[in-house]
Amino acid sequence: MNVKKLGNISRRTALNFGAGVVGTGIAVGMGLKSDTPSAVASSDLTTPDQTIQALLDGNKRFVQRKRTNPRQDLARLSEIAKTQKPFAAILGCADSRVPSEIIFDQGFGDLFVCRVAGNVATPEEIGSLEFGTLILGSKVIMVVGHERCGAITATIKGAQVPGQIGSLLAAIKPAVESSAGQKGDRSENACKANVLLQIEKLKTSPVLSQLITDKKLKIVGGYYDLDTGIVSLVS
Repeated sequence: MNVKKLGNISRRTALNFGAGVVGTGIAVGMGLKSDTPSAVASSDLTTPDQTIQALLDGNKRFVQRKRTNPRQDLARLSEIAKTQKPFAAILGCADSRVPSEIIFDQGFGDLFVCRVAGNVATPEEIGSLEFGTLILGSKVIMVVGHERCGAITATIKGAQVPGQIGSLLAAIKPAVESSAGQKGDRSENACKANVLLQIEKLKTSPVLSQLITDKKLKIVGGYYDLDTGIVSLVS
């Protein structure tokens, strides 16, 4: 029997691993356009571009106060209780104002969400996202930063912090330094630079990079405006 290899991980090994755990600008021209886009089932999303559009459409419903709250009842929970197949993965900030399922108008089983202050791609977050894509089949990873991020602000100020908080600020510091001197709001510039920095960290994963090469995955950045609720793509 052929066993397709992905990096150093065989598909057979990946599926065996998954069996024990599964239970526990761009927006134009992707074929899902409408004035008030409806929620779509994950089975209807066959490409990363369609998946990105579905996220943006959901955010549009949220901003326009036309949320459909799809797949959020007990019947849906019962349907996916034994398995899951999220169509997209989110690396977002732990900030309480950035709940992915709400701002993208999605439901149970739609999004594989990893949250950590500053949306930092730690080894643990990268491993989780490898699982969410390779095993569970998410077609997109969106790294979502947001307006007025406390981790970004603390890094800009060079705050002296206790415990393990400093490790997060150290991970963000290169983005703060690279964006220094840019025109516009310093915090927003640093936040967007950090999104791009974390994307580059994700792309160093041999698992994720192979999925990208095989056109099974796209990694994109998003910036969430707390004042408007709009998620805009970052590039």
